[in-house]
Amino acid sequence: MPFSSDHLDELNLLSLFDTHSLQNGIKVHSHEAPTSMVEAARRLYKKGLITQVDGGYLTDLGFEAMEHALKLLGILSTQPTMDIH
Repeated sequence: MPFSSDHLDELNLLSLFDTHSLQNGIKVHSHEAPTSMVEAARRLYKKGLITQVDGGYLTDLGFEAMEHALKLLGILSTQPTMDIH
């Protein structure tokens, strides 16, 4: 199953949270943020990954999801080490 554009928006929003502290939240301002990010925040809230419909803080599950998302991004961002023919 490929990532949908909604999944990518949710992953991008998760990547905005501070990786070093659960004490730092974010606010997705509906009058400033792209509609896709506002909707991503709503979906993440409904899934129990963030504490507020417009951002807030990561829940424990949200923190775990953010860690996995950042690991995946790191893996995909590395240069290839093997010469594939």
